[in-house]
Amino acid sequence: MRPPLDTPEGVELGDPVAALLRPESASDPSLTSREMTCRAFRDALGGFATGVTVLTTLAPDGQPLGVTISSFNSVSLRPPLILWSLACDSPRLEAFRRSRHYAVNVLAADQEWISDRFASRDADRFSGLHTIAGMGGVPLLQGCAACFECSSEAHYPGGDHIIFIGRVSRFSRNELAEPLIFHGGRYRVLSNAS
Repeated sequence: MRPPLDTPEGVELGDPVAALLRPESASDPSLTSREMTCRAFRDALGGFATGVTVLTTLAPDGQPLGVTISSFNSVSLRPPLILWSLACDSPRLEAFRRSRHYAVNVLAADQEWISDRFASRDADRFSGLHTIAGMGGVPLLQGCAACFECSSEAHYPGGDHIIFIGRVSRFSRNELAEPLIFHGGRYRVLSNAS
């Protein structure tokens, strides 16, 4: 069990985010107001459009692993660093923590099915997929809008997630592929309308 978070300075206690941080809400057995606040917070975050990525690596036994992630972002150009996060209760967390290499596969608009597959509980997510071996043998998905091959730089606790920092060693971009977008709880594609 994690200790409750302290309320950060400058956060109004009437603020919905502050409600998430209040230790006393953890003692409410119904958790109804806390769950509603979490849902409202998640819905508000859904107002920010993101790309959709599949992170891939190899488990210690050499089996390919992958997971759909939308929490991908750039950190630095010099050195080239990216970040992403994974839930602490993910069954793939330890494999990514131990991995020396992983790849961020930025999905193309026609790869919604790949996102769904890697977000599911299917045991063999790579079945029927065409991949090539990247750094350290990490599987790279074909047909993506972009791909970043990374070495693990660091990871940090971040609430109910672990934040991973990766150093980009190689990358590629498919200029013909439009990216898959996630916004408001559903997939979207970019429109060329100006």
